[in-house]
Amino acid sequence: MGLKTFKGGVHPYDGKELSKSKPIKELLPQGELVFPLSQHIGAPATPVVSVGDSVLRGQKIAEAGGFVSSPIFSSVSGTVKAIEKRRVAVGDMVNSIVIESDGNMMETGFTEHEDVASLSNEEIINLIKEAGVVGMGGAGFPTHVKLSPKEPEKIEYIIANCAECEPYLTSDYRRMVEEPEKLVEGMRIVLQLFPQAKGVFGVEDNKPDCIEKLTSLTQNEPRMYVQPLMTKYPQGGERQLIHAVTGRDINAKMLPADAGCIVDNVETLVAIYNGVRYGKPLMNRIFTVTGDAVCEPRNFSICIGTNYSELLEAVGGLAKPAKKLISGGPMMGFALFDTNIPTTKTTSALLCLTVDEASMYETTACINCGRCVEACPEQLVPSKLADFAERGLKADFEKWYGLECVECGSCSFGCPARRHLAQSIKTMKKQILADKRKK
Repeated sequence: MGLKTFKGGVHPYDGKELSKSKPIKELLPQGELVFPLSQHIGAPATPVVSVGDSVLRGQKIAEAGGFVSSPIFSSVSGTVKAIEKRRVAVGDMVNSIVIESDGNMMETGFTEHEDVASLSNEEIINLIKEAGVVGMGGAGFPTHVKLSPKEPEKIEYIIANCAECEPYLTSDYRRMVEEPEKLVEGMRIVLQLFPQAKGVFGVEDNKPDCIEKLTSLTQNEPRMYVQPLMTKYPQGGERQLIHAVTGRDINAKMLPADAGCIVDNVETLVAIYNGVRYGKPLMNRIFTVTGDAVCEPRNFSICIGTNYSELLEAVGGLAKPAKKLISGGPMMGFALFDTNIPTTKTTSALLCLTVDEASMYETTACINCGRCVEACPEQLVPSKLADFAERGLKADFEKWYGLECVECGSCSFGCPARRHLAQSIKTMKKQILADKRKK
């Protein structure tokens, strides 16, 4: 089966060699853990514990605040120290539950389901909901909502996003190398909900070992197959992945389900398996600490709520002064001014770089070279959209399909004038969408 891809995209230095060979290491947290109540798209979770309460690992500490919401569980045993605003990776102050770990990791009871095939669709969806599973690739959309489309009989593809196209990140890679069986079992559970669908594992061809392992595991599965993808950023973008695998296109007004597809990240499918088969809520995730400023880049299995500073200490700190700290990858991550922030369900990496390339160069005038147009996976004209954004021309921005931008940053990466195209477009998108919500 040949490599598939999409039109546009870029080829940044991927930096994965720093951590891809480092096996997952379990990291037990020290001191306090912070659990923001907004770790997902939708309504914030509502606390069900009070200051001074003793909690167990796996105990629900906040319930879903609505249908599009998700519960939150303690990843340690300890005492609720505070319920207050704490800063998160995007810079916002968010209401959070602070738990002081007692170091014992005493767990509450979990209900296993040995015969998953006997569970009804409603039971599976409820188990996923009660496990607090959300999209762990960064979006954080509650998974039980995604798996409840209006017309489930029209879903033809369940696509596992195994591309991990963001530079430097290797958490999904290590999960696929070390525990591919959990990924396949998670896919099996989702396919049980959609009997007309096929399960596709979309893997970039720079991960041949993952392709080999998943192909071996699915060779006798008539409803599953592995689709090798061309290595290119943003191959793991939802729209780009759907197009590469199925040839179908969606726009900003559509959901993947409108094209007969559901896309789930590697970690999300593993969380589905743990939640349905073992009754375990989402408490842990794989997290990469990497970059040329780090003493020893590593991949960890962390307790959600662990502090970034603690993770940095676990790799021996910084070998060289870091000019740039990023939560996530360099293309779509968030620059940090402090590491005293908690990990969440959707945070996958801490990147520490000795060079801040974004601030090295002075922005110059656009030379109309068209490189941003060539790079854009949505075939937009980023230079023109950025002009509209900088001049506050919202109507023109919409007319030129600015709301179709997927905010991948490919245009800024390819711009020889070093214009902050993606940032300008993203800001204008936020303003327009905020205006629409007010109306």
